[in-house]
Amino acid sequence: MPTNHPDAVRAIVRDAGLSLPDEPEWFMTTDLSGHPRRAGPAPYECVAAVEGSVVEAEVRHPSAGVVARGSMAVIGTDAIADRIETDPAHRRLGLGSVVMGALAERAMARGAKAGILIASTEGRGLYAALGWANNAIVLIAKPPIPAV
Repeated sequence: MPTNHPDAVRAIVRDAGLSLPDEPEWFMTTDLSGHPRRAGPAPYECVAAVEGSVVEAEVRHPSAGVVARGSMAVIGTDAIADRIETDPAHRRLGLGSVVMGALAERAMARGAKAGILIASTEGRGLYAALGWANNAIVLIAKPPIPAV
C-alpha cells in the first residue's frame, strides 16, 4: 500500500492480523528526459533489447557473464522499472546506473516520459542519486505465518 501516513496504515494492517516487513519500500518517479546515461567501466558491456512493450538491459563481464540487469514495461507514456539487480561481487561499480540509463533511453524511444518504480531500502539510494523522487512509502502486508 502506498501511503504518506505509514503509522496509521501500520496500525490498520496489524489490527487486521497481517504482518509487515521491518523495512518499507518506496514509490519513486522521475522525468525520464533528465535521466543520466552512463557507460560502464571496461571490460563491462551493456546490452539492451526491446520485445513488445518491455525493455531489458544487461551488463555483461567477459568472464562472469551477466552481472547486472533490469527491465522496464512501457505503458503509454509511463515506464515501470522492475527487478533492477547487480550481482554482489560487482556492486559499487556504477553498473546499476548503467542499467537504469540504458532502460530509460530505450523506454523514451518507445514514447515514455515518466519513470515509475518501487524501490527497496537498499535500492533507494541508487535511484535518488539518479534523480528519482520519493512520492510515498510502500507497505506490503502479508498474511500471518500459520503455526505448525
